[in-house]
Amino acid sequence: MHDAAVATVRVALHDTDDLTRVGLASCINQDRRLSLTETADADVVVLVQETTGSYIMETLRSLSSGAAKHFLLIVDGDWRPYISTAVQHGVRAILWRARFSHTSFLHTIHAVSNGGGVLPPSLQGTLLDEHQRVQRDVLAPLDLTMCGLTTREVDVLQLIAEGFDLKEIAQKLAYSERTIKNILYQVMARYGLRNRVHAVSLAIRSGLI
Repeated sequence: MHDAAVATVRVALHDTDDLTRVGLASCINQDRRLSLTETADADVVVLVQETTGSYIMETLRSLSSGAAKHFLLIVDGDWRPYISTAVQHGVRAILWRARFSHTSFLHTIHAVSNGGGVLPPSLQGTLLDEHQRVQRDVLAPLDLTMCGLTTREVDVLQLIAEGFDLKEIAQKLAYSERTIKNILYQVMARYGLRNRVHAVSLAIRSGLI
């Protein structure tokens, strides 16, 4: 009964050579919380590549074009120029082939399946540098956040989520109630939202709440 209660994470080994597949499959089969499956049904998709390049970018783009996927890459090479694009296509973790261990592999699968991410420190730094550059050079001059909303729009949605009505929000933000209505209307029109509840749902999906 205890085994049946254990949640199973479905893992796919995509496009790996036979020897690599046998080794990784053996590792996965040692963890009763994991099960092997096909790529289309997987919670975590593992890709193994010796080098960086356009091939793996095209593979990620193809696999992520349907249902959202979380990818774990086991790779070598200089990934700094590719990390931002890889993350856009669903890569949540990267392990270096030269430093691979069964323990880190299994830990990373579980981290990714729980919504986490695992990146080598050098790639974390690169990603943060790119985030800072985009925020400073592209978004900040337009008063936009990374989710595409302005800071005023974020403030309004957060206060709506907290249960304040438009009059109260106007008082808190020192705007007129008409301005608050216009801000909310612009968000709803831009994203095709039906009502305030739908707008709050957008804020939740964007990680603002």
